[in-house]
Amino acid sequence: MTPTGLAAARKHDALPKADALAEALPWLARHRGRTVVIKFGGNAMVDDHLKAAFAEDILFLHHAGLRPVVVHGGGPQINKQLDRLGLDTHFTAGLRVTTDETMDVVRMVLAGQVQRELVGLLNRHGPHAVGMTGEDARLMTAGRAYAEIDGERVDIGRVGEIAGIDPGVVRALLDDGRIPVVSSIARSTDDGDSGVFNVNADTAAAALAAALDAEALMILTDVEGLYRDWPHSDDVISRLTATELDKLLPELASGMIPKMRGCLHAVTHGVRSARVIDGRVRHSVLLEIFTAEGIGTVVVPDDDPAEGTAP
Repeated sequence: MTPTGLAAARKHDALPKADALAEALPWLARHRGRTVVIKFGGNAMVDDHLKAAFAEDILFLHHAGLRPVVVHGGGPQINKQLDRLGLDTHFTAGLRVTTDETMDVVRMVLAGQVQRELVGLLNRHGPHAVGMTGEDARLMTAGRAYAEIDGERVDIGRVGEIAGIDPGVVRALLDDGRIPVVSSIARSTDDGDSGVFNVNADTAAAALAAALDAEALMILTDVEGLYRDWPHSDDVISRLTATELDKLLPELASGMIPKMRGCLHAVTHGVRSARVIDGRVRHSVLLEIFTAEGIGTVVVPDDDPAEGTAP
């Protein structure tokens, strides 16, 4: 091939990149200056390639003028550390029984391992990310959560239910051009209790998104979205209103309930849209925000007229 032919071929190969940038332009203009809360979880937390792609997505949002906030848990990493220390893990009604000793491990893993790794990835290209937990500056406060078995409340230890959000410290970081990375640990609402609670990260992300008046909540998970009739069908529901989701909640699999409850809470408390997306797909956050098709399930308020649009 002649040099001229090689140059033409290279230009042709680059056209899809130019098309993708052009497609993103309306979304970039629409979301500039808006806050987006992203819950980091699933395979994206344990696969190095997916972690790196997630960090790139968040940095792209940041440099494109959006205001991303990341909330994370760390179930797999917590399990691994508990096993390493020889501490048993017990679950009651699907919830981890969290003793004071277990809570010490949870706190160490979330704030000292998972968060530090993600902050490090985000800061490879500049001083952008700041790590914090929900206990910092009383960002999150929580009361004791209980499991329910046969109609009876069962104490499961230091597992918390969000009672309040004071988003001032996160707003200050965003206004300073930073990317807050928040571990889902909350301070007790009981002034006589100096301990902290482990809070479901989906729930924490939804509560923070509502408190920040965020444009969107995005929850990464290990499925394509909310299935219409699981396990009998793998047809993904692309869009739901709040009322439609509320009717479906009692029928959902236990693993999807906190995610979809979080979505419902968000869109009924001022967040414009909430999405469950497949974190196993590289650059899933960018695909969901900046392309017309989207790759997950979106939940919108009942009065939202923009069917089929991106968040």
